[in-house]
Amino acid sequence: MDRPDDFRITPITEPDEDLAEILAGTLVRDGKPLNIFGVLGHHPDLLKRFNRFAGWMLNRGVVPLREKEIVILRIGWNAQSVYEFGQHTILGRQRGLTDREIWALTRPPHDHPWSEADRDLIAMADELADDDCISEATWQRLADRWDADALVEMVVLAGVYRLVSGFLNSTGVQLDEGVPSWPTQPRD
Repeated sequence: MDRPDDFRITPITEPDEDLAEILAGTLVRDGKPLNIFGVLGHHPDLLKRFNRFAGWMLNRGVVPLREKEIVILRIGWNAQSVYEFGQHTILGRQRGLTDREIWALTRPPHDHPWSEADRDLIAMADELADDDCISEATWQRLADRWDADALVEMVVLAGVYRLVSGFLNSTGVQLDEGVPSWPTQPRD
C-alpha cells in the first residue's frame, strides 16, 4: 500500500505551556521535538502516557538494547515504516548494530550470517507481522534462551512498535531532518 508523502496531521511547532512541558520530556533533534511527538501533541494526555510507556519499553527492562533494536527495526521494515526504520537506524547504531546488520534487517534472514539468537528475534518479528502469533518452533527456541519476563517484554515491545509504525504510516509523519531513509547495501 502506498504511504502518504506528506503529513496528514501537521506537527505542533508552537505548543502552549502545558504541551511544551510534556514535549520537553521527549526526544529532540536540533532542539525541537521529533515529528512523531509533534503529531502526538495533538492529544497531550495520550502523549504523556505514551512517553512514559514507550520510553520505558525503549530504554529499560531486561532485554538488552541491541536485541530490542533488532526487533524494532525488523518490525519497522515489515510495516514499511520509513520513519520508524530511520529513527531506529540511529538508535541501532548507538546500541551496537553495524550498518551491515541494519541493512540486513531489510533482507531475508538467510542473506546475513546472523547468530541463532538474532535469527530467532527476526523470526519472532516476522511471524508477529505475518500472523499476530509466534510459531511453536520459534517460541521454543526463544524460551530456551530467555526467561518469561524477557519473553513478555519482547512480545509487548514488538506490539508497541507495530502500533507506532501503523500510527506513523497512517498519519504521514515525515522523516526529521538528518534522519536516514531506507538503507543501501554498505560497502565492506
